[in-house]
Amino acid sequence: MANQTPLPRAQEIALEKLSPFELRETLLQFAGEHQQATGQAMLNAGRGNPNFLAATPREAYFELGLFAADQARVAKSWSNHLVGMPVTKGIAARFGTWLETRESTLGVKLLQDILSWAKTHHDQPDDLIYEFVDGILGEHYPTPPDILPGCAQIVTQYLAANMGEGFPASNTELFATEGGTAAMCYIFDTLRVNGLLQPGDKVALMAPLFTPYIDIVSLPEYGFDQVLIEASGTFPDGTHSWQYPLPEIQKLRDPSIKVLVCINPTNPPSEKIHAQTLADIAQVIREDNPNLVVISDDVYATFAPGFRSMASIVPDNTVLVYSFSKYFGATGWRLGVISTTKTTILNKLLARLPADEKKRLAGRYSSLSDNPDQLSFHDRLVADSRDVALRHTAGLSTPQQVQMALFALFDLLDTGGDYRKDTIGLIQKRLTDLLSGIEVQLHPDPDRVGYYLEIDFLQYAQKHFPAEFIKFLETGYEPADIVFRLAKQTGVVALNGAGFDGPAWSIRISLANLDDDAYLKIGQAIKQVASEYVQEWKSA
Repeated sequence: MANQTPLPRAQEIALEKLSPFELRETLLQFAGEHQQATGQAMLNAGRGNPNFLAATPREAYFELGLFAADQARVAKSWSNHLVGMPVTKGIAARFGTWLETRESTLGVKLLQDILSWAKTHHDQPDDLIYEFVDGILGEHYPTPPDILPGCAQIVTQYLAANMGEGFPASNTELFATEGGTAAMCYIFDTLRVNGLLQPGDKVALMAPLFTPYIDIVSLPEYGFDQVLIEASGTFPDGTHSWQYPLPEIQKLRDPSIKVLVCINPTNPPSEKIHAQTLADIAQVIREDNPNLVVISDDVYATFAPGFRSMASIVPDNTVLVYSFSKYFGATGWRLGVISTTKTTILNKLLARLPADEKKRLAGRYSSLSDNPDQLSFHDRLVADSRDVALRHTAGLSTPQQVQMALFALFDLLDTGGDYRKDTIGLIQKRLTDLLSGIEVQLHPDPDRVGYYLEIDFLQYAQKHFPAEFIKFLETGYEPADIVFRLAKQTGVVALNGAGFDGPAWSIRISLANLDDDAYLKIGQAIKQVASEYVQEWKSA
């Protein structure tokens, strides 16, 4: 039998204080006990890691690796195992000849398309193919340390194609990082080290949002003052739209707010931020807070048709973080990038630092330049990622950068958008099944992405049950009680929305990481547990 014993309220109160990703370990334990007792499979809907992936650019990667090893052996061979470095001259032609000998797989076809693209879009195709070959072999330090030049060109074009009209491709500097999480750590560290963010400074967070970003801003060594910009908007029927009303955006008019952190589309509500909201933020920057720095994590952009980033609207004020993890099913690859403009407001803020701060920073960066005052924010970001002293060995590993470039080219060359249609269609099908299991309908919403679903149980109850039931819930149970019941009684793991600075009684479901048939079951489990509260109320 499943464990029907309720968790003591004191224990729930203690567990609610944990980050959702730490609380998940307890929920997994409860769900595992349910699985052992009933034989029913655990359904962990608490992870954002997708269970789908882009196969073709991976096939291309492995084929490219074989060609690279062959070129090294041909260049020079001291023994069967000890070989030399490939030769640049004529490598594109040799690559074309080699591809003709390979079985005609999707990966080989992609490489043939990439070779054709290189001949059309690159001044020196040999240089690009050699960069791929040299990079995949990993035989040199990343040079330059921020990102390989050919990869930079490709990833910039990919961002320009996906971040919306206005992305400043010709004015962009990129830093390839170990996923989006490393990118966020690097950004905050450089802001702090350079005195652009100091203890007591205000940092605005567009909530709900990814819990680790809340935790970063809350670190004692930073000492920042948090300002929440809350997605308190509603549809005409009173349900959450998870959008940001104008009064919330007006909070940013306070010039003491130095940084705004947003995820777009959002995590967990999984909503594309309204175009009008982005315009309102831009207006606030123009009229009231011109030095506001926007850090925008746009990892879910490719799941949102018609997406437009803050990096395309106020590019000089925006630090764009993008990760290849979700769309290409590549969380294990750790592929991320930071994008800033060459004319970023951050360079102007560095120039305005007090003389004593500039003197301190000159000492920090003196080993890099005889004029350290002139180092850009981008250059400092790269240097700080390796504590300055090891800047020459900074950067994402070259094999990772090559896979990043292949992912980007796969998307750019998929002119029919077949992969995109498949991924978006898969997510939407799972959302439909989940809602069918719960037996609820959501308000029509063109901005809903659906990678996650945040369900506010209390709001649903307020709409469908009398005030006595609401009082019964709020006085009798902890808001996270529903996620404990789901794990203990049904084997479903969901995360508490309050841990993402969302409504207290909300839960977050990932629609990316489980088999298709799981989502109807998850919906039915949520309905079952919700019904228990009603029965307990009626009994009381």
